[in-house]
Amino acid sequence: MWRGLWTLVARAARGPYRLCTRQGSGALAPGSGATIFALSSGQGRCGIAVIRTSGPASEHALRSLTAPRDLPPARRACLRLLTDPRSGEPLDRALVLWFPGPQSFTGEDCAEFHVHGGSAVVSGVLQALGRVPGLRPAEAGEFTRRAFAHGKLSLTEVEGLADLIHAETEAQRRQALRQLDGELGHLCHGWAETLTKALAHVEAYIDFGEDDNLEEGILERADSQVQELEVALNTHLRDARRGQRLRSGAHVVVTGPPNAGRKPVSIVSPEPGTTRDILETPVDLAGFPVLLSDTAGLREGEGPVEQEGVRRARERLEQADLILAVLDASDLASPSSCDFLDTVVTPVIAQSHNGNSQRLLLVLNKLDLLPAGDPDLSPELPPHLLLSCLTGEGLDGLLEALRKELTAVCGDPSTGPPLLTRARHQHHLQGCLESLGHYKQAKDVALAAEALRIARGHLACLTSGGGTEEILDIIFRDFCVGK
Repeated sequence: MWRGLWTLVARAARGPYRLCTRQGSGALAPGSGATIFALSSGQGRCGIAVIRTSGPASEHALRSLTAPRDLPPARRACLRLLTDPRSGEPLDRALVLWFPGPQSFTGEDCAEFHVHGGSAVVSGVLQALGRVPGLRPAEAGEFTRRAFAHGKLSLTEVEGLADLIHAETEAQRRQALRQLDGELGHLCHGWAETLTKALAHVEAYIDFGEDDNLEEGILERADSQVQELEVALNTHLRDARRGQRLRSGAHVVVTGPPNAGRKPVSIVSPEPGTTRDILETPVDLAGFPVLLSDTAGLREGEGPVEQEGVRRARERLEQADLILAVLDASDLASPSSCDFLDTVVTPVIAQSHNGNSQRLLLVLNKLDLLPAGDPDLSPELPPHLLLSCLTGEGLDGLLEALRKELTAVCGDPSTGPPLLTRARHQHHLQGCLESLGHYKQAKDVALAAEALRIARGHLACLTSGGGTEEILDIIFRDFCVGK
């Protein structure tokens, strides 16, 4: 029943966003020798459309469509008349670019055709390219997969590129750009170098332990390096999935006793208990992606339908990253308000002080019904914000408080170390940390060396995928065709 607050927050946020995934058929592994082509700009009518090729036949394709002119200078745009290589029919007058490998996005010979964006022009050029021997349409993500295969991008940078393409809020864009720039990959490479040095010291002890020329304290040096790495890994694993929330969206739930709100946007009435559904919308809130859920009023339901609505509301509360608890400021002494404070607000605040990641903001609505000046509120209330959904007073303060809470929940992508944005990242860092634990517990030096090798393998999987085609297929299928 907090439709007024829900509506104000949603409208004050910068509109709805969509957390998109593109379901492709999977990218083919590079190495087939084929040259691929695809439309790389968006579908539909536009001013300019970009069509690109990658592979050994790119030069032949460019010459075929621009004959009898010579290739343009590398990485310089030139105006050319495009013609069908079979019929000689003019297709468009366009800018073309030539990127000889390995100085290209994929590391292969590449060509780009910047044509006018009408559907007939784009279709004509794509059909013409399809008639050039050695060319075939690209699969989803195949350009990026070839860039990965040729060492142009690490796997974490590939994931950053995918996140940048799908970014719909400012915070998502900043985080994705940092990952694309290689910050997470460089961090992993630094950890891998530390492990390599530790492993070299252990293996030197195995091979030359009885040699008088071996440096003293070589195993102690390896132990010290492992201990420093454990501290660094634990720091990143304690981020409480902030990076994943930033990538996929934090869950904010608006809750409270019935009729704590004011303005209806669904089928509601002044009668308590008439809101039984859960209304959800994705929003860009202060630059952060948020799934905002408005729930049924929490009380003992009087019928099976209301009881189901309350059950779902409590279920959403358990899943929430941030709870926006709303009370009627003009009716704080009511049994429903007191019960809500005792059963929801106080326990969540207490749990958060004990290290629970769930956070809560207490909002007192209907400020406009309170006496002017200093409102006479209970001094025993937890920290709270005052708001009027009717007049909008207090909304700026609420949005600023939400921004601070979301920064704590999702992390600040502008500062600090790079965040872990995927479950895959956490899985391999956790595996690396467990292997370091096995190293410390090993009774045999050879087993200790093997534990270090396994730990280093987990870090390699972060940036290279470990050669697992299934993992690569999952990552690259999120790309659109042409990227």
